[in-house]
Parts: sequence; C-alpha cells; structure tokens
Amino acid sequence: MIPIVTPEEMGAVDAAAPEPVEELIDRAARVVARTAIEMLGGVYGRRVVVIAGPGNNGADGRVAATHLRRRGVRVRVIDTLEAVEAVASCDLVIDAAFGTGLRRPYDPPAVDATTPVLAVDIPSGVDGLTGELLGTPLRADRTVTFAALKPGLVFEPGRSMCGAVTVADIGLDLGDATVHAVTDADIAALLPSRPPDDHKWRTGLRIVGGGPGMTGAAILAARAAQRVGAGIVQLAMPGAAGSEGPLEAVGQPLPGHAWAADAVKDLDERIRAVLVGPGLGRNDPASVAAMLAVETALVLDGDALIDEIVPLLASRPAPTVLTPHDGEWARLGGGGGGDRIGDTRAFATEHSVIVIRKGPTTVVAAPDGRVRVVTSGTAALASAGTGDVLAGMTVGLLARGVDPFDAATTAAHVHGRAGRELGDGLLAGEVADALPGVIRRLRENQA
Repeated sequence: MIPIVTPEEMGAVDAAAPEPVEELIDRAARVVARTAIEMLGGVYGRRVVVIAGPGNNGADGRVAATHLRRRGVRVRVIDTLEAVEAVASCDLVIDAAFGTGLRRPYDPPAVDATTPVLAVDIPSGVDGLTGELLGTPLRADRTVTFAALKPGLVFEPGRSMCGAVTVADIGLDLGDATVHAVTDADIAALLPSRPPDDHKWRTGLRIVGGGPGMTGAAILAARAAQRVGAGIVQLAMPGAAGSEGPLEAVGQPLPGHAWAADAVKDLDERIRAVLVGPGLGRNDPASVAAMLAVETALVLDGDALIDEIVPLLASRPAPTVLTPHDGEWARLGGGGGGDRIGDTRAFATEHSVIVIRKGPTTVVAAPDGRVRVVTSGTAALASAGTGDVLAGMTVGLLARGVDPFDAATTAAHVHGRAGRELGDGLLAGEVADALPGVIRRLRENQA
C-alpha cells in the first residue's frame, strides 16, 4: 500500500529527518532531473523551462535545473516573481512554483498546449489537502511526488491535473502513516480462497431491501453477492409480489410495514452477514433501527442510511459497514468540509463503524483510525444501481469471512476495476456479472 500524508504531516516528516534539508532537496532534484530526461527522450538539443517558486518546491526545481545543465540540457529558470506572461518555446516545462502548502490562487505563465509539463510534488495551484483548484494550475503530463501521496493528488479535480503520478523514495521515514492508497497487488492478497470442503451454508447471507417499485436494487445486490462467492443468498423484500430475484436466491417475503421481526426470523449462525437498505424506501425508520440489534455483521446501504440510526451505531454488537454517497453522508450528519479523509475517519472512529464513502475516489475508514483510499473508480460507475452492486459485494465478502475493513476495501477496489473495464454506458447488472473475471485477472496478474 502507498502511504498518503497531509501537507501538515509531510512537513513534520521533513522536519524530523536526520538529513539536512539541502540533502533532501538534492535527492528530490535528482529524481526530477531523471524524470525530465525520460520525458525528453534524451538530452541533446533539448530545451527546458523551470518555473521555480520561493520555497523548497522551487529549490527542488532549481537544483534539478543544475543537474540537467550538467547533462547538456539547455535550461531557463523563471522565478515566480518575474512578470512573465508566457513560456517561450521549449521541449518541457517543469512546474516547481509551489508545493502542497499553497493556500492562495496561483496563475502560471501560459504554456503551449503541445508542450509537456512535469509537476514537482503537485501541480502548483492544486490544494494539497483537498484537491481543489486554486487559480488556474498547469495540467501536468507527469507528477513526481516524494515519500508519499498527498490527498490533493488523489481527489478530484486535482487528480485530473496530475497526469501519471510517481512516488519517489528519498529516504524519509513514514512508518507511522495510517492512511494508504491500495493497489491491485494489495487487493489480490486480500481476496479469499475457497477451502476444498466448502459448502453453501458456510457463506450464507440475507439481504433486506426492495420496497414496492424498487425491488431491482435488492436483486442487483443479491446478484453481486453471488458473484463474489456467497454460498446462499436469502432475499427478503417488503415490495415483492411473488417470486422475484435471481433464480439462485431464496425468497423471503416481508410485510410492507413493521417488517423487522420477520426480517430476522430464523437468523441463525449460518447467516454470516446481513445487508439492509437497497431500494427499501424510507417510510419505516423504526424497522431499520431495529435491525441494528442483530448480532451479526451488518451492511447499511441506501435507504437504511438515515439519521435515526446514528445514535445506535456505537452500541452495535457486531461489525457495521456503511456505504454512503455524498447525499447520504449529509443525511447521516457527516462532516461537510474539504478534508474527505479526516471527516470520514472522524465519523468512523466516533461511531465505531466502517465507512465506505463513495466517490470518484472512495475513502474507506475503520473504527481504529486506519483509512484506505481506493482510486480504481471511474465516472462510468455514475449509473443507477451500481451502489447496490457495491453493497452486495461487501456483504458477500463478509459472509465469506473476510475481515470487515478488508471486505469493504476489496469490494470498493474490485467494483472500480469492473467499471473501468466495462467503460461508459455500462449497466449495473453488467458490473455484477463482470466481477468473477475481474477477480480472476487480479489474481493472475499478481501470481
């Protein structure tokens, strides 16, 4: 996993380093120079412009310019204090104007659209904590950041300004990092394997959802749970008129109101996890609140994410996973600031839950303060029903005995990968059906 630290935390790491700051700057500058030469495809006859600011970021750029000159590259350094309206024709621009600590708008000199840009640490003008744009940053083709990712590199709109991001090791100690971005290799290691003597009742689960006119949401969740390996799926739907759902699911009709007692009937140790909420409707909050008393792992999604449950979360007798998008997050009373990592972690620790806070970049937070950031997502998943698929994947992995934090992380990452493979125009059901192939390829690529 790749550590992620805030600009403030990175400052503390820099300050604690035993090496003098000049040594760290030289290490960073050498990485920048090597990356620049890769982008240039050589040094002979190449021209580079470095836009350098007053701080350590600018120092990285200036020292990189020195290393490039020694290799024979013609380099011009533009100080951000110079009144330069446009960068002269060159083969590469190195943006070393401002780093992750910038808090005011920055408008760089104009650069020809065909000229590649290499950003040092972060494109200048991207807020290092939130990813918000301060002014009009140059869109980078590549970004070299040091020691760890910064939140502004993984959250939109900053993420789209960074191009390909490389994390360079310059010898700083990040052993205490509690926030990490996950990779395919990380997820491949978390994917469960079936024991040779497995049978369906070892991985049973129940889904409670699908109110009148909205049974499709619960059915999609069931389909996704089956696709990640749940042995048996019981589908309890207040809105079901008869036998609805996948042929392989076991139907359990519920009354249209005050359904909680029926939803937990015969809920024994063979049911390893329960999902409540997809397409449920918000007309029976008392029944949703009653479900928090079940003594098994619980996933709350969609219409179960209501403010009435919040005071009950910390006293839950078993692990709880919440899957809010931003609208549901607001309904739960979650923090509305730009620090998505900090706000999500605070909610998870206060209420003793795991949170999958969905978005272009998904934040998964655990009650113990650990956070994992999932960057596999794509705008193609902005389609009705894909959230129900994610909820079904999560409960399916819980039923298979995966640690709740790992199950949430794995579901979010694989869900994003499936969306990326299918692309624009995907249907939620197609995401569910693509899951076995995505999982197989993740395993094969790391074998």
